[in-house]
Formats: sequence, C-alpha cells, structure tokens
Amino acid sequence: MSTDLTTFAGLLSTIEDPNGRELLDPATGEVVGRTREGSTADIDTAVAAARKAQSDWASRSSKERSELLNKAADAVEASAEALAELLSREQGKPLNGPNARFEVGACAAWLRANAAFALEPEILVDDEDTHAELHYKAVGVVGAVGPWNWPMMISVWQFAPSLKMGNTVVLKPSEYTPLSVQALVAVINQVLPADVLTVVPGSGEVGAALTSHEDIDKIMFTGSTKTGQAIMRSAADTLARLTLELGGNDAGIVLENADPAAIAGDLFWGAFINTGQTCAAMKRLYVPESLYDQVCDALVEVAKQSPMGVGLEEENVLGPLQNKAQYDIVAKLVQAAKDGGARVLTGGDPVADQPGYFYPTTLVADIDNDNPLVAEEQFGPVLPIIKYTDLEQAIGWANELEVGLGSSVWGSDLEECKTVAARLQAGSTWINKHGAVDPRIPFGGVKNSGFGLEFGLEWLKQVSVLHVFICYGCSLCELCRARTASASEQPSYAEVIHSTNMPSGPSSARRRPGVVKTLTDQGESASYRPRCQSQ
Repeated sequence: MSTDLTTFAGLLSTIEDPNGRELLDPATGEVVGRTREGSTADIDTAVAAARKAQSDWASRSSKERSELLNKAADAVEASAEALAELLSREQGKPLNGPNARFEVGACAAWLRANAAFALEPEILVDDEDTHAELHYKAVGVVGAVGPWNWPMMISVWQFAPSLKMGNTVVLKPSEYTPLSVQALVAVINQVLPADVLTVVPGSGEVGAALTSHEDIDKIMFTGSTKTGQAIMRSAADTLARLTLELGGNDAGIVLENADPAAIAGDLFWGAFINTGQTCAAMKRLYVPESLYDQVCDALVEVAKQSPMGVGLEEENVLGPLQNKAQYDIVAKLVQAAKDGGARVLTGGDPVADQPGYFYPTTLVADIDNDNPLVAEEQFGPVLPIIKYTDLEQAIGWANELEVGLGSSVWGSDLEECKTVAARLQAGSTWINKHGAVDPRIPFGGVKNSGFGLEFGLEWLKQVSVLHVFICYGCSLCELCRARTASASEQPSYAEVIHSTNMPSGPSSARRRPGVVKTLTDQGESASYRPRCQSQ
C-alpha cells in the first residue's frame, strides 16, 4: 500500500531516516524530523544511474516531457498543504504572505511554465546557396546545488528546464533544509521515470563531490560568491558548463518625483520578502533628502502592520532567521550601524533567550554609506535607508560594490526611471518594484553575482548544447531540390560573370558561393563544386 503524500505525516514518513540527523524548527527549536546523510559514494551511485537513464529520457519527445512536467505540477498541487507545512517547520517561513504557500505554488507554476516553453530550431541562413539551422540538445547529466532560503522553489528553477530539455538531474540540497527538497522530489517522482530526478542530502563534502564529478555535464548553483568561486575552480578539471546565481546587495533608488505613500508597501516587501532572506531582495535604499522623512515614516507604518512569529500561526507574515549563523551576521551588522551613530527607527532589539532565531523587523536611518550594514549583505529583516542630496551620488553608491544581481528605481516619471535604470550595474532593474520574478523573463547577475541566465527560453538554452546543421546546395536533400526548382530562372553557377573590379594576376582568385574562379596568366578557368563535397 502506497503512502499518502498529501498529508504531512505521510510525506515526512516517506523521507525521514529514524537514525538520521535532527532538523530543528528555527521558530520553536522543536524537532521537525531526521534526515539521512548521503556520502560521496551515494553521489557516484546517483550520477551513474542518472547517466544510464538520460538517453531514454532524452529520446522522449518534447511533448511527452512537457506532459510529465504538467503531471508533476498536478502532484505538487495535490500535496501543497503538506509541503507548505514541512517547509514552514524546517525553513521557518510563515505559511502566509510571500512565504511557504507562495513558494509551493511557485513550484507548480514554474513546472507548468517550463512545460509550455518551446525551444525550436533557429534558421540562421536560408538563401539560394546555403541553409543553416541551430538546434538545442540535452547537455546530459545536470548537478544542482541549492540554498536554504527558497529550497523548494529554487530547486524547481534548476531541475524543471533541465528535465524539459532531456537532461537528468542530481540535486544536493542545503544542509539546513534537506527535508523540504527530499519531500518535493518524492512528490514529483510519483510521475517521473526512475533516476531522472534524484536527491542526495549531505554535507559540503557531498556537494563538492557532485560539482567536481567527472560525469557531470552541467552545474547549477545558487549560493554564496565564495562557494561559487570554489565550484568554478573545480569545474576547470572537468569543463562542466556552469550557471552561478551568487550573492547580491541590491540597491533601490527613490527619485524626487516618487510618492512615498504609494510606494511604501512595495518598498517594504521588496526588502523583507522571506524575512529579507532572498538573494534579490533590496538590501539598501537610497532616498533623496526632500523625501527622506516621508519615506522613513511610511516604511515604519508598513512594518507595524506586518506581524512576525511562528510560521504555522496563520496571522504571521514574517518569520525567524533560518539558522544561528545567519542570526549572528544580522545582529553583528545592526550593532555596527548603532556603533556608527545610525538611528534605529524600529526593531534592532531582539529578545534574549528566545526559543527561535527571531530578529525583529529593523529599519535604520541616518547611516553612512560605508557602514558595514550598507556595504555587506545582511540577508535578514533589516533595511538601511541612506540619504542622498544628488542623484549622481546615489547612482555612484549603488554601483560601487562588487556585486550586481538586482536593483530598482522608484518614481512617477517612467522615462526618468528608465534613464537611471540604464546606468545601474545589475542583471535586473525593476521600476517601482523589487525582486519580482516571472518564469518568462530571464534573470541573472553581473560582476560577482555570477553568470548565466534563468527563466524564459534563455533558461532552456543554459541547459543545452548547440548543434548546427549546414547544407550548401547539395542537390541531394529535399530542401536543396526545392530551392533549386524555385531558382530555375536564375543564372546557373556555370555562368561566369566577369567583373571589372575582379583582381588579376597569377593565382589571384575571387569567390562567390558555390563557385571557385581562378585567373591565370594563360586565361580564365573556373571550377564548380557543391560545398558539401570535399574541396
């Protein structure tokens, strides 16, 4: 009898190892479950199985793979509440707001988006002499390493396009949120063939074994710049292709013509989505002196209306930091702001000896641009608000860091917003929003925020290899015969047309497609060969 994966108990029993490592709820400190710990040998086994399954999976039509992705989305939706509860307990994010239920819904939506995408061959050249097509084929076996902040959704971002293109995938989830990813894969594998999608939880050593494995063709990684650099070094030995979505410290710039009351809500959630634990969240906000107090006051009001607490309590929309290490980073940076003379508008005073890793929603004003809270990525529920007196100054500050994932511009004049946006060094710049992603719109970073693109058709290209088909008027294939027939009234290749600007002299030559014409001291001669034959 199969286990019911639509219930929390059934889902947890399917993935839990009674002898495994304990995972604690970051909101309460209670045990969520126990995870098995994979090994480097498990990586070898998973990669070998994925390699064996890949050819059969790739041999299926794109339509068949799309149908299975849609069925996977159906399965996710059927288990949505159980998945959201496990995610809330393990990651800490509340069920409501842009959090656990939102994330599970996004998993289904991104699966369906990939099912709908069609990456057709591109016609590069099609004239009377040449026909060339660019085709995209599966790269092979993809190794994906995911983060703890959006563990389910980002895993789908990695494996959905990979599966659509005919690749097989081995996932290594974060050590902090392995149960969530194992549960998602268990649900999806109800409809997928065996070994097409595999998850191996474990330590950083297990992740390193995956990203350096000689039989991995493509690596997808979301995480810190430091780890991304290590992966890039190890990939040099195998020449595995890479997509790296790394750290950010996104800037938002409010313009003089903005309406503080109108933008306050979107400003707040651009920074505090997932309690600030989002790579492309706004981490620093630049506001003109003329609007500074109004923007600060409006943000404080939104913060007051956004309750923080245990994720399973329906009223909460903000939760704890996911782990103690991240809590300590946030606390240290807020203390640096206080030490530097900044003014805390709200928050900044965590409760000592609390059971979870809650850091209160914190807004910091009158802070210097070189303060560590501004210059370093806090990755938590804290937003520094920096005053500027000159727009050029704000743009310079926004661009001065070595990261460039996202950015935003806020104002009522669209053309001015676009002019400022064009000068920002980031992979994405939103106007009057921040961090809003869409499966149809490519997303990626510049500078130390990584390289490669996710989403849209570019997403599919990132998990593909190119194959170019070329035909030079061979007269053998149906396409060339049709072209020859349509061009029957045109001069044949055998007709040599003399040109007054043709070079002359020994061994000089002028070429036109399909024709090699040589001038010699003894006169003209011409040779004609279809280009698909050897010259």
